[in-house]
This record gives sequence, C-alpha cells and structure tokens, in this order.
Amino acid sequence: MDLLLLLTSMLLSSYFHPWRVVNAQMFMIRDITLSIEPSNDVTRDTNVTLRCRATVSSSGHEALSREYTIYKDSNTIYTETSSSSEDLLYTLSETRVFNNGKYTCKINIEGKEMTSGPSKLTVTGLSQPILYLTKVVVSEGEELRASCVAPGETGSIFFYFYEDSKEIQEQQVVFNKTDAKLRLSTVGIHKIHCAYTVLITPDSFKSVESNTVTVSVQALPITAVLEILPHSPKIYEGDQLFISCAVRNALQTFKSIHLYLSQGNKLLSRGDTKVNHSSIALAKDPKVFECRVEMGDVVKIDTKTISVTELFSVPTLTMSPAEVFQKEYMALTCKSERSEKLDREELIYTLDPPGSPLIPKSAGVFSGTALLYDFNYTCVAQAKGIVKHSATLTVRPKVSVSTPKISVVGRAVLGRPFKILCHSELGSLPINYTLLTGYEQLSTFIVKQPLQQALFTVSITKPDEISKYMCEAKNRQREAPLSKRLNATVIVPLTHPILTVIPHPPEISEGDVLYLICGVKGTPPVTFKWYRVGSDQPLYITTSNKNNTDYQVHSLSKEHSGVYYCEAVNHANDVVRSDSVTIEVRLALWKKVVIGGFSLLALSVLVVVCVLCFRSKRVRVNGAAVSVWSERPPEEANDEESSMVSNEPDVEYTEVVHPQPVDPARVLLRKGTETVYSELQNSPHGAADHHDYGSVEYAELSSEQPEINSYRLEVNNHQDLPVPVD
Repeated sequence: MDLLLLLTSMLLSSYFHPWRVVNAQMFMIRDITLSIEPSNDVTRDTNVTLRCRATVSSSGHEALSREYTIYKDSNTIYTETSSSSEDLLYTLSETRVFNNGKYTCKINIEGKEMTSGPSKLTVTGLSQPILYLTKVVVSEGEELRASCVAPGETGSIFFYFYEDSKEIQEQQVVFNKTDAKLRLSTVGIHKIHCAYTVLITPDSFKSVESNTVTVSVQALPITAVLEILPHSPKIYEGDQLFISCAVRNALQTFKSIHLYLSQGNKLLSRGDTKVNHSSIALAKDPKVFECRVEMGDVVKIDTKTISVTELFSVPTLTMSPAEVFQKEYMALTCKSERSEKLDREELIYTLDPPGSPLIPKSAGVFSGTALLYDFNYTCVAQAKGIVKHSATLTVRPKVSVSTPKISVVGRAVLGRPFKILCHSELGSLPINYTLLTGYEQLSTFIVKQPLQQALFTVSITKPDEISKYMCEAKNRQREAPLSKRLNATVIVPLTHPILTVIPHPPEISEGDVLYLICGVKGTPPVTFKWYRVGSDQPLYITTSNKNNTDYQVHSLSKEHSGVYYCEAVNHANDVVRSDSVTIEVRLALWKKVVIGGFSLLALSVLVVVCVLCFRSKRVRVNGAAVSVWSERPPEEANDEESSMVSNEPDVEYTEVVHPQPVDPARVLLRKGTETVYSELQNSPHGAADHHDYGSVEYAELSSEQPEINSYRLEVNNHQDLPVPVD
C-alpha cells in the first residue's frame, strides 16, 4: 500500500514540478547556454567553436540520454545525441562571411526541452576574386570567354564583370565560380576585372576587385561606304539626288551582312550588299544621310551632310488691317524670299482652301470683305515642283458693339449709393462703356473678359434725377451707340409715421369698432405692423401698395385698453415707428343709462323721504297728530298750508304742474359744489299698471342746507304711495 502511494505521488509530481522521472530517476534541466569561442567577432579563416553547455540535476547516478541541436538563423546545422554531461562542442573551420548569423542550442531529454538564448557571430573579410580570360587579343565583334572565382566562399553570390570600370554583365550563382561570354564595345585596348557580393539576408557583403587583365580589340578591315551625287558644292531645292550605300572588304567568314540607308530618322532603304536611292532635294528635309553595315555584333557606319539652298522661303501670310470688323474690307498678303536662281514670275501664290471668298488682286495679294464668322487661311507658294505652305492664319472678324442697355442692379434707394449696369448684347471685346448724365461723361469702364460687367456706382438726391443717366458703348473708333435714358423706380425711404385712431379718444366705448390707421411717406409697397406695448409679437402684419392702411378691432372691451404703436418698412429696409397712442375703452351707452336710471331712482326716493320727513315735522309743530297721507277737504288743506307758510317762512310753496310728455326729465342735484344730472323715464300711458307720478325737475340738494330749498313736483289725483319703477 505504501509503495502504491509513493508511485502515485511521483507520477503527479512529474506534471506539476520541473522534475521528471526516468526509470524511477528524477531529473530537471536547470539552464542551457551557447557561447562562441574565441569571440563573437572574428576575421575570415578563423576557426570558431560553438560551446553548448547544459546544467541538469538528477536523483541518480545513471547517465541521461541528451539530444543537442544547433541552429543558425532558425535553420538546423548540427544534431548530436550524447550521454555525457560534458559540454557539446561544434567547430566552424576557416569561417567565412557566409557563417555570419545568430546561433542557438537546444537540449532534449526524454521529451523535455530547453533552448539557449541567441549568440551572434560576425565574420569580416572576403577573399579576393580571381579573373581568368581565354585570350587577350580578339577581333572586332569576337566573343571573349571569362571566369571569376571567389576562393573559399560559399552561399548566394553575385558576380560582376567590368570593362574599363563600367559594369557589362552580372550573374547570380550558389557556387564560388562563374563563367561568362563577353563582347567588348569598341576597337582598342580594354581593361577587364571582376568582383562579387555575398548575400546573407538581410545583409550583403562586397569583395574587393579582382586582378585586371588587358585585352586588345583589333578592327576588322570592312567599312561602310556612302556616296551622294551630284558632288556640286551647292545644291538647290528641286535638284535630283542619287544616294548609294555599300560595304567594302567584307570577309567570307561573315555569313550575314545587312545594309541600312537613312536620312535623319527616316529609313530610306535596306539591302544585303548595296543600296541605291534617289530623291528631290528639299531644304526642310534632314541634311544628314547615314549608311550602316551590321555583321553580327560588328557595326560600321558612314555619314555625310549636305547643304540644300532654298529656291524660296516658306511664305508668310499677313492681314491688313490688323483688326477687321464683319463685312468690312480686308486684304491678305502672301510673301516669300526668292533665291537668285528663281525668277519672280516662276513663283505662284494661291490661297487654301480653294473656295476662299477673297480674290487675287496682285501677286500674293488677296482682298475682299470679312465674313461674319472666323475663317482659316493658308498661303501656298510653288515653283519648279516645290510647294510650301505658310502657317495658318485665322481671321476673326470683330462684331460691332450693339446699342447698350442701361439698368439698375438691385434697387435704387434715394440718398444711397446704388449700381448701374451697362451691357451690350453684341460686340467684340474690349468694349469701353461710358456713363453719362445729361450728356456729361461721368466715368468709363473697359470690359476685357467675357464675364466682366460694366458697373457704375452713383447716388441721387431726387427721384427724377435717375432718368438723366445714359450709357455709351464703343469698341471701334467710328461708332459709339448710346442707350436710352435710365428708367427705374426710385425707392424713397419711409418717413413721418403716424398712427391715427378712430373714433378719437376719449370717445371710445365698449362694443365700438376701433380703427388703427398707420400712414407714412415713402415708396410703396409698405409692410405695416401693429404692436401693443408689453408684447413682442405684432398684433397684425400686412403689406400694402398704398402709404396707409388700417388694423380693425371689433367689439371693443375693457381688455383692449392699452398703449399701441405701428411700424412700417419698404424696400429701403429702414424700419420707422410711430408715436405711441393710449387707448382707454369706456362703458357702453346703455350701461351708462342703466346706471343713471338707478341713480335717479335712488335720488327720487331720497327726495320723497325728505318731503315726508318735513311734513311730519310740521304736523308735530302744530300739535296735530294727523297722517300726512290721510284724506281731508281741500279747504282744510289750504288752511293748513297757509298756516304752515305763516309759521314756517323758510319753506317755499310747491309748484304743481301737469304731467309732461314721455321724454326723460333731467334732475339737477348738487352734491357739495358739483351738479349731477339724472334721467327718469315715465311709464308710458295706457300701461296696465300705470302710475303717473310725474317727475322731479331741477331738484337741488345742498350738503350745507339740510332742508330742501326748492323743488317742483308734478302731482295727479292719486294719493297712494308711489310704486318704484324698476
């Protein structure tokens, strides 16, 4: 049981501990390193040793099987299995640049691995290359064999061959030697050498130059022969030329010979042994002829230059006058310089195209009228079969300027600067536009570009001044059409804003229709806005083609009381504001009548009460306790009244009058020092419940005199108490 537990413990420890168990023996790889001896930086041909040292701990004495692997730049270069604990040594004999790189070492014991850190080896110095040539004397065009060797070098190598320090060939091989076939460029002495470069990604290392070999290139006896006839020192245009190209001293060893005859870049002819060509001499043609002979890589060339004298020069075409307007007279002159070999009569001028509207006037002169559109002309001069064309002349007839039109840009506002535009529908540029007022020139603007505009800035103080402006256009000396007078609306800025109220305050009552009329001076259309103080938003906005308009408020009420004003603006964009007007809405007339009626009724009741009180007092004074409303004979009443007059001198008699018509009676009441008018309406006659109590006229009440000074009552036969009128 104890043995089983021990084995289980050892097995689990192999997973969770660097110790491993091999044949009941535990081990652990503690460390591994790779070192380079004698140094990491050495020169070529140095023997270098790579030492791989591993530190391994084990529980037993038995040797462990170790597998070592050495890598260069991740590539395996050596593998060895050993049971020894000694360091693994790997030797690089006579190191070269090819050995440069990063080296690492890995150890593997029963599947457990560990890799050392990298160590970089740098080897400097390449061996000098050696150049070998098969011969040092060759004939022109002969092939030369060469070899270049890089002693002791390996790897990817680029070889280069040089002729007189100029690279002539390159080859890439994986060996330290290469062969090449060279063809030297020219006859003479040439120095040949080689060099190489070893490529070790990502670096490359270049060697020194090889030994130099001198090679002599001997010329072949063959030549190219070019002949041009006639041999005259002066050749004129139109002369016949005969040209030949041939090879001389050709060798039988050359199986392929090719001849080429050319004039400038133009190939005239080609052949194998001899080439002939004939042509007319022209001054415009290239003056250099070439005869070229090719035999394999050998090329022989012969060139000759001739001088060709012109019979006449290339013609020039000119126009008179320099500028011409449509349908005006014009002339074209064609002219060439002649040589002494050519008579004047032999030189003929024509115009191209043949359908030209101009007709010949004299030798080289053509005249007629200018067309309505652009036209291209070319002069053709010819003599003795030689034809020459002039440069194309494009005649662009100018268009006379049309009568200009004058207009205002934007709006013309009185007292402010505004722009006037002068424009002609037709006319060739440049055009001079002149602004006039009353035929007096103000300023001139020159339009030179197609999209330019003749704009003038002016200002006027009176509206009728705008009709004095005119515009003149001119693009030639003789004519200058004049525009019509400027016809445009002048906007007068708004002034004198006035807010008128109908009905006039203070005659504004509830239920009325209120008219707020806003008027200004200035040019319509005008946009009007009405405001009520206390609100930022306008009450009403309208645009009118008149200088005034109104805003109506129907069914006025107390809520419409307030302060009002109006604003106006037209195309001058200046906002003007009227003075503020205070609106106070009073009570309606029927409300006043009702209030007045109630007031008069209250006053009547007060008067009756006062009269009753007065009579009651008088009865008590006479010692008679009789009701003032009891019936009595008229005589007694008169006696009583007489006694009252005699005893109370301060009381005046009441005047009894007959009932008046239905019209309201005005009652004058004094309260303090004020006089109050009240109105009472009598009940209409014939009513079912009719009480004709009459009316009180001009009853005066004084706060200083408690008694009634005077009153007038209208009395009838009824003696009952009055019924109040609702």
